[in-house]
Amino acid sequence: MKRFCLELSGPWACFTRPEMKVERVSYDVMTPSAARACFEAILWKPAIRWHVRRIEVLKPIRWINLRRNEVASVVSTRNTETAMKVGHGDLALYIEDDRQQRAGLFLRDVAYRVHADLEFIPERDPGAIAMKYQEMFERRARRGQCVNQPYLGCREFAAAFRLVDDAGAEPAPLAESRDLGFMLHDLDFTNPADPQPRFFRAKLENGVLQVPAWNSTEVRA
Repeated sequence: MKRFCLELSGPWACFTRPEMKVERVSYDVMTPSAARACFEAILWKPAIRWHVRRIEVLKPIRWINLRRNEVASVVSTRNTETAMKVGHGDLALYIEDDRQQRAGLFLRDVAYRVHADLEFIPERDPGAIAMKYQEMFERRARRGQCVNQPYLGCREFAAAFRLVDDAGAEPAPLAESRDLGFMLHDLDFTNPADPQPRFFRAKLENGVLQVPAWNSTEVRA
């Protein structure tokens, strides 16, 4: 594995707590799953897997209350499958008929340094080597290229990103420590039809959140 570091920033962020159900309430700090998604937005291939190891908070944790208009439903899977078979169908959602307003407690003016390991899975790309993907990611991240725009929890909260070459030469993280409680680590897709969330006890120590390995005893269903 090779470790890479990205600096991620943006004016808004929301790393939604699953226990809050309908209302959008963010965790205090970026979750490992949201951080992983940012790396995958730059480079994802079947032969690689990202493991987030460390999240550094660079700016004070600040909050804002907002109310947003959202669509209350999604296009039916059955209708989509039918349209694919017959070649036509009504898959539109009409916002005026399906709008609802929801409150949200979001983060504002955020910045993080995220460290993640790139794991190469040889059996998924026989004949290739890990360096191929390492160089591919480094080249794309340095040029600001991505498959889709990285985002900070919600897709409307776009993230600016920068590849960090020497994390030791960067400014120190936020000098703050706090117990963050149980935080979402990621979803377990062992059963793709019913992915299950897994959590860990998160602690911010001098601005640094250490992320336990997925298969460690600290990560619980």
